[in-house]
Amino acid sequence: MKIGFVSLGCPKNQLDTEVMLHELISAGYEITPEETEADIVIINTCAFIESAKRESIDNILDIAWLKEHRSLRAIIVTGCLAERYRDEIFNELPEVDAILGVGSIHNIVDAVKAVSDKSKPKSQRKYSSYEKNDAVQLGGDRVLTTPNFWAYIKIAEGCDNRCAYCAIPSIRGKFRSRTIEDIVAEAKDLESLGVKELNIVAQDTTRYGLDIYGEYSLAKLLRAITEQTQIPWIRLMYCYPDKITDELIAEMRDNPRILKYIDLPIQHISDNMLSAMNRHGDGKMVREVIAKLRKNIPDIYIRTTFIVGFPGETEQDFEELCEFVREAKFEHAGVFTYSREEDTPAYDFPCQIDEQVKQDRMDIIMREQLEINEKHNETMIGATVDVLCEDYDPVGRIYFGRGTADAPEIDGKVYFNSDERIMPGSFVKVKIRRVSDYDLIGRAVTSK
Repeated sequence: MKIGFVSLGCPKNQLDTEVMLHELISAGYEITPEETEADIVIINTCAFIESAKRESIDNILDIAWLKEHRSLRAIIVTGCLAERYRDEIFNELPEVDAILGVGSIHNIVDAVKAVSDKSKPKSQRKYSSYEKNDAVQLGGDRVLTTPNFWAYIKIAEGCDNRCAYCAIPSIRGKFRSRTIEDIVAEAKDLESLGVKELNIVAQDTTRYGLDIYGEYSLAKLLRAITEQTQIPWIRLMYCYPDKITDELIAEMRDNPRILKYIDLPIQHISDNMLSAMNRHGDGKMVREVIAKLRKNIPDIYIRTTFIVGFPGETEQDFEELCEFVREAKFEHAGVFTYSREEDTPAYDFPCQIDEQVKQDRMDIIMREQLEINEKHNETMIGATVDVLCEDYDPVGRIYFGRGTADAPEIDGKVYFNSDERIMPGSFVKVKIRRVSDYDLIGRAVTSK
């Protein structure tokens, strides 16, 4: 029997997909990358914001077409959409044959067996499993869906921040850290597979360890990983500004294998908005953290995200955000329009913002950020940067990869020519000759 997978949403969700893949392969099932060849397709969904829900539902409906026109027998829906809308999915999407909540991904083999049991009438093969979301698997054997030279590693699950716009705590449960020993063991396994870049993820990586060690322990975890592996690049994602400790800054500054890069979701700078969003800290704290990072790690690259159009955001609040973007000059920034999500406090807030106003504000911030990125990239012309080669584009006849400044799947690329053949997963020194929006273009100097 052939099983196909569709994995949507964030890297944390992708890691759950990798765990399910391992369980199915261990049970003897064949995995196919072609949904048209599959007997069963598993769709691991996202439901963080409206656009993610829409993408999840569209994928379910697209795959359902294969039931009528190909050999597809069943559709299994897992992930955040399945957890959040457990009562609606079977009723509104009858094409779905099984549902697993986020705490039940370890039941994926049982779900496959149930929907493929020919001894039962088709109407009796429907399967669902919902264990407590706090039971979601922390770690576990997995099959990499990234190239074998870079990977994500999830150090915790769930979230305790309770931002007013966010449904994640109700979907994923309270914050739970894995032990340092467990994470290091997984890092060693990834290193043995050839991983050279480890991207550390969680809903809030900077809270790591507080629940099991009684203190923020991300710096200790980083030291343990670098002491017990030789993975050359370690990158920090999803760090909250109110939990950036002096110990963490010192570790990033002094440990040469911790990339001088941090993903720091800020969401806004207006005190009015930060308070309404139930974010921890005010605009002054955010500015102080950024200043401290840049002072202690002068060559740091900071990525952030903003939300525009949150209920009650005034023109003054938005202009303060625009001024902050121009002032802070983030190396990378993403902008989201506020998504009104049921079962979150902000859903019932007064002064909801018109959708067109939200879109206009997002466009303004993105234009500001593009200009900042272009100016920053122009300063790189003539510089030589370390690049992790990802592949070769035969159409453009050019190699591409990422520098230390670029996280996978969300930041820019470095495109380069080379007089010698470069294998994916190799480190290359590239001299930058020109820029193209968010990307750098150059020529390889040496490889190793």
